[in-house]
Amino acid sequence: MNNIAPFLSWLSKELVYGIIITWCSVFSVFGQTNQAAIERPNIVDTAAKPMVFAEGIVSTPYTEWATSFTPDGNTVYFSQGAIYWTICFSKKVDGKWMKPEVANISGKWVDTDPFISPDGKRMIFMSNRPLPGAPQDKHQSNYHLWYADLIADNKWGDPVHLPAPINMDGINNYAPSISSSGTLFFCSRDREGHAGMSSYCAKWLGDHFDQPKLLELNGKEETQDPFVAPDESYIVFVSGNDLFISYRDADGYTTGQKLAKPVNNGDSNSSPCISRDGKMLYYSSGRIQGMFKRDPKSKALNYDELVKEMNSIFNGQGNILVIPVNIGRKNS
Repeated sequence: MNNIAPFLSWLSKELVYGIIITWCSVFSVFGQTNQAAIERPNIVDTAAKPMVFAEGIVSTPYTEWATSFTPDGNTVYFSQGAIYWTICFSKKVDGKWMKPEVANISGKWVDTDPFISPDGKRMIFMSNRPLPGAPQDKHQSNYHLWYADLIADNKWGDPVHLPAPINMDGINNYAPSISSSGTLFFCSRDREGHAGMSSYCAKWLGDHFDQPKLLELNGKEETQDPFVAPDESYIVFVSGNDLFISYRDADGYTTGQKLAKPVNNGDSNSSPCISRDGKMLYYSSGRIQGMFKRDPKSKALNYDELVKEMNSIFNGQGNILVIPVNIGRKNS
């Protein structure tokens, strides 16, 4: 009996240790599985480099932003301008982008952030043009969302003002995008008690939009410029100076994952857009770090060199950049 008691004590301890180790292993496996489910591979290859899109044609020494393509990818709409933001477009002919034109609905008021619907039949954009019923010779004080329907090749019908609950008196709305089902995504500042810039979505109910819902894509941080995939499977958006991607899950959208350094290099980025095949990211940035940078070891510029620098596309004004990405599914 004296020999059995120590043996039973040792055996019980071994069993307890074994159970603890087993459960630790189980929890470790589950933890790795859950973590893997949350963290996805970065869509940007860290070895990739952003390039200037349509240099000298679309991207110029002036400021360009807010890119959107027709379904066939052969026409690009974008914003350009300083005091009066204007919606322009360029067509690709024989693989080359042609001299841009001003969209027939723009060029008079401040118009920007054009977004072409996934079927190519509607453009939604932001404008300060006069509201219906108001004097038509004076712009309104706020930026609201409008839409125009396609009536011919790159010709759009009369713009229509989106009613409440999208546009509200005294509130500015920006950066619209729309999914194949008609759900509208946009951003707005100080809307409905939410301080700062926030992103929203509103479902299309057949004849009107539902009440917009707040999207907390990056915790409590401000977010803007939400680009939604046609199937709403992800949103690429801006928070601070950086671009993030958020994926749809059972609870809505995941917390945004910051894109890799080739995109987020410390410069101020905006207006993300993913190509229909999910292979290219277009976005706007003031410069590519390192490509516009005076060499302190070189001699000081003379006036002619200063003018040349100011007239280059790397003069600090916004350009449209493009970089390969891997979304993991077709964006159609």
